[in-house]
Amino acid sequence: MSTQPRDPSDGEHRTLRKDAEANRRRLLIAARELFAERGLDVTLHDIAARAGVGVGTAYRRFANKGEIMDALFGLQVEEISRLADEALADSDPWRALATYLEQVMALQAKDRGLAQILSGRRIRTEQHDWSRSVIAPKVNAITARAKEAGVLRDDVEGTDLVFIQVGLNAIAERSREVSPELYRRYLHLMLDSIRAHPDQLDLPVPAFTVDQTHAAMGLGPEV
Repeated sequence: MSTQPRDPSDGEHRTLRKDAEANRRRLLIAARELFAERGLDVTLHDIAARAGVGVGTAYRRFANKGEIMDALFGLQVEEISRLADEALADSDPWRALATYLEQVMALQAKDRGLAQILSGRRIRTEQHDWSRSVIAPKVNAITARAKEAGVLRDDVEGTDLVFIQVGLNAIAERSREVSPELYRRYLHLMLDSIRAHPDQLDLPVPAFTVDQTHAAMGLGPEV
């Protein structure tokens, strides 16, 4: 039986594809790290340097920084969507709502880029519409279930959870260098305010002193 001679270029092509995919993964990992640390103002040159690849390689994988942001945006929406699914699977409607907000805020507090995106900045209309179609129905369901169980105020809507996050992101950004956990104090205050029957549980983080507040607001000496 005769066999077709193997084209040696096939192996080279497979190796090139594997290398290209490995470089793409390295660039995405580096981009997420930098966006988390510094927000979305980093450059593609910064991302390439963190990934340990040349700028030319970066531009072969992604035409510009926007393409990297698009790829990461999809992954982040999926991550938040999974958290919402876990909340809907929780048998306790109040715990589901509170845990969802805790987990989503924890992601945003450690990832400046994600917080900027979810606050509506640096996001295209198409992306905004897509994320809304994926996440909003689940957040509305989390909210409706808590109201039906009588543990959430009747006048609270799913959109309130969105604006709670926007407000908490502003607190997290202001206090990040002084107390990265401070936003959790205000998360618990907000949760207590929307609960049908507040428990007045102990807050997880103490209030800032006047000096700490001035430092966080950029009005006084560093603490």
